[in-house]
Amino acid sequence: MLTRRHIRVKVMQCIYALVQSKDDSLEKQEKFLKMSIENMYVLYLLMLSLIKEIHARAEKHLQHASKKYLATEEDAYPNPEKFVNNAVLVQISQNGLLKDNLARRKLNNWYFNEDYVKIIYKDVVKSDIYKSYMTSKDKSYSEDKAVILQLFKEVIAPNEKIYEYFEDDKLTWIDDFPIVNTFLLKRIKKADKSKGDSYFLPRLVKDEQDLDFAKKLLTKTLLNDAKWEQEIEGKTPNWDNDRIAEIDSIILKMAICELLNFPSIPEKVTLNEYLEIAKEYSTPKSSIFINGVLDKLAKEYKNTGRLQKMGRGLR
Repeated sequence: MLTRRHIRVKVMQCIYALVQSKDDSLEKQEKFLKMSIENMYVLYLLMLSLIKEIHARAEKHLQHASKKYLATEEDAYPNPEKFVNNAVLVQISQNGLLKDNLARRKLNNWYFNEDYVKIIYKDVVKSDIYKSYMTSKDKSYSEDKAVILQLFKEVIAPNEKIYEYFEDDKLTWIDDFPIVNTFLLKRIKKADKSKGDSYFLPRLVKDEQDLDFAKKLLTKTLLNDAKWEQEIEGKTPNWDNDRIAEIDSIILKMAICELLNFPSIPEKVTLNEYLEIAKEYSTPKSSIFINGVLDKLAKEYKNTGRLQKMGRGLR
């Protein structure tokens, strides 16, 4: 689920939090990093369970509608049970691994915040996407998947109330939200009838090497802060240290640390990754500045033999 770029961003956020809080406890920052990575998976589970709760709300609504004497909008549809029987929704709702994970982690968020589920469900039912799906007489897995994809992209994920809820719950989720939503969309897009429960419950990281990379990058960047500061100084003659934005300084130090301490990661991968991070988390001018500094440093490290690379690197 987490790529190396996501891990780099997590480390960057962790170092930024340390700088802002002026807390130099390395142990505390390692715990914060581990928790931040783990919380990203919790957010994924909550978004997946939100879809599950929307399905449960639809089932409840259908049961109530069947007991009413007056006709409802649902009665006008060719098959009022179509949304409830949506194959992808049923796949997610009946996922045993999801149920176990939610229970084990005690993730009862939507039980205690039912109003958010009600708001989303109402928006879903009011949408033209839902109405078009319900009036269609077609019945296929492809159609079921297409409507869930569209509803997630245009109704569920962009909902401001849900965003505010997650923002208030955990600050680190602000940056995680688009990453998690994009990943979930990809999962739904590639889903098919044959996928087992584990398909929607992927591993947080590919292997232990990724977690080891995260810890080492954090530790080596922080413990050698003064050293990386000196590396930067000579390459920014027109910039005082005070003029370099905090986030730019962190990105540069992490990149230098990675260039010099991770021989299995190719130079181009490191430069490209941090340039992309700079574009996303800093200003356009900053990314140009960072690119220039890193380019100078990489050439210098090559010429002096300090850049030692071997094997195949992983992103």
